[in-house]
Amino acid sequence: MSRKRIEVRGMTCEHCALSVEAVLEDAGATGVFVDYRRGFAEFDPEGVDLERAREFVRGAGYELGEPLPIEGDGSPEQVEDLRSGGADEFEYDLAIVGAGAAAFAAAIQAFERGARVVMVEHGTVGGTCVNVGCVPSKAMLRAGEIYNLAGRNPHRGAPTSTGPVELGELVAQKDALVERMRQEKYCNLIEEYGWELVKGHAEFADAETLLVDERPLRARRYLIASGARPAIPPIEGLEEAGYVTSTSGLELKQLPKRLLVVGGNYIGLEMGQLYAHLGSEVVLFEMLERISPLEEPEVAETLAAILESEGVRLVTGARVIRAGREGGQKTLTVLVDGEEQVFQGDEILIAAGRRPNTDKLGVERAGIELDERGAVRTDETQRTTNPRVYAAGDCTASPQFVYVAAAQGATAARNALTDGEERLDYTALPRVTFTHPQVAAVGLTETQAQEAGLEVEARTLPLEAVPRAAVNLDTRGFVKLVAEREGGRIVGATAVAENAGDLILAAVYAVQFKLTTDDVAKTWAPYLTMSEGFKLAAQIFTRDVSKLSCCAA
Repeated sequence: MSRKRIEVRGMTCEHCALSVEAVLEDAGATGVFVDYRRGFAEFDPEGVDLERAREFVRGAGYELGEPLPIEGDGSPEQVEDLRSGGADEFEYDLAIVGAGAAAFAAAIQAFERGARVVMVEHGTVGGTCVNVGCVPSKAMLRAGEIYNLAGRNPHRGAPTSTGPVELGELVAQKDALVERMRQEKYCNLIEEYGWELVKGHAEFADAETLLVDERPLRARRYLIASGARPAIPPIEGLEEAGYVTSTSGLELKQLPKRLLVVGGNYIGLEMGQLYAHLGSEVVLFEMLERISPLEEPEVAETLAAILESEGVRLVTGARVIRAGREGGQKTLTVLVDGEEQVFQGDEILIAAGRRPNTDKLGVERAGIELDERGAVRTDETQRTTNPRVYAAGDCTASPQFVYVAAAQGATAARNALTDGEERLDYTALPRVTFTHPQVAAVGLTETQAQEAGLEVEARTLPLEAVPRAAVNLDTRGFVKLVAEREGGRIVGATAVAENAGDLILAAVYAVQFKLTTDDVAKTWAPYLTMSEGFKLAAQIFTRDVSKLSCCAA
C-alpha cells in the first residue's frame, strides 16, 4: 500500500509538527513525517482508521484536510528506507557542498522526502547563475540592446536618441536585481523549507567524512555541487598586465574606450557585444577559425557580419601568446597567420571557458576521480567513483547550463536517497547565446548528425522569409532544420533571430517527441511571431515558401 500525504491545517511551528506526529502515531500511523511549513503529514496508511486519525488530530487543535499527491519515488517505505541499515549513526541523510542551482534543487527534493539535509557554502548563497552569471549578465545585455537600438532605430518618423552611458548606474541597478532575486529565490527558501545551512569551507577527510572548517560532518550520502569559475589561460604576463573575467567584467564602473576580448564562444560573444553596444571599441580573438565554433557554420557567418557591422573587430585563428603594458595601455601579442601582432586596449576580458571548483575539496582522500579538466567523474545517475558521493552541475563535465545543474541536482538527490537509477536524457537539450539577435539551437548540427551515421537533409530559411522579421525591419538571421532523409524526423534545429531562445522551445518539443517536418508544417503557428519561422522552415522541405501568401498553409 502506498504512503498517504494529507493536508494539515493550523500548524505554525516545529512544535505543531511534533504534536501532529505524536497524535498520528497514537492513531496507529507509522513512518510519520510532518512538514508544518508546507502544511502536510505523510504516513503509511496500513492499519490506520482515517476518521479516527482526524478525531485525534482535531483533539490536538488541528484539522486534517484532503489527500495530497506525493512527489517521490513511489516507494511505500520511502521514509523508513531512508534511515535503515544503521543510517541513524549519521547526522544527516544528505550533505550538499555548494549553494547554487544544483544544490537547491537537490535540497528541495531531499527535504520533501523527509531527509535530514545540510548545505555547506563558503561563499555567497545562490551560486553562479543569480550572483555572477545568467541574471546579472542578461540584465546588462538587455540594457545594451536597448541602448544600441535607440541609436540605430530603423523606423522613420519615430526618432530616438541616446545620451552618455552611466555604467555605474547600470551596475547598481543590476546589483539591486541580483540581491532581490538571491533573497527571494534562494535565501528565503532555506527558511521556508527548513534545512540547515552551514557556512565554511568543505573538504573530504576520507571516503565517509566531510570536514567543514576542520569540524567532522558525517552523512549517509553526499552531493558535490560546487560549481565552476572562469578559466584563465596560461598567457605570459597576463597577471602582471591585469584583466577582467565574465564575473568582474560586470562590475566595471568606467566604460573601456577599447576592450580586448579573448574567446569567441558564447561568453566572449555576449560580453564583447555588450560593451560594443554601450560604446566601447571591441577587438575579439578566437583561437579557432570561426567564432561560435560548436554551432552550425551559418551561425558564425551571420554573427560575424552582425558584430562587424556594429564595429567589433574579429580576429580568428588567433593565438594569444603574451600580455603586457605599454604607455598606459594593456597589450596582447597575438599570433595570426604565423605573424605576431600587438593590440592595445584599456582593458582585457578573458572569456576562455570555465573551470570546475574541485581543487580544494580533498576528493583524492575520498576516492573521487576527476577528469583531465578537473571535473568530477560521474555515471549517468550522477554517482561518482565513491558510491556514497554524487555530483551535479558545473563541477561535472556536463553542459554548463543552470537548468542542467538543477535537473542533475534533483536527480542526484532522488538517486542518493533511494539508491535509484534515474537518468537524464539530453537529446533535446536547448542552448542559447544571448547576443542580439540571439542564437538558439537544439539537438544535432548537420555535421554532428552525419558523424553519427544519420542520413539527413538540412534546409535553411533566411529571416527575410519570416513576416515578423520584415515588420521589425531586421531580417538578420535564419532558421535551419536538420531532418532524417527517410521519414523527415527532426533531429536538430538552429535559429539566429530576435527572441530565438523563445522560438527554439517548439523545436525542443519536436526533437523530444520525434516530430517530422511534415508534422510541424501542418501545425498551427501564430502569424507575425518569430516562432512562425519554425513552421516555415519545416515547409521548405517540400515547397517554395516565397510563393505562399501570408499565413498560407
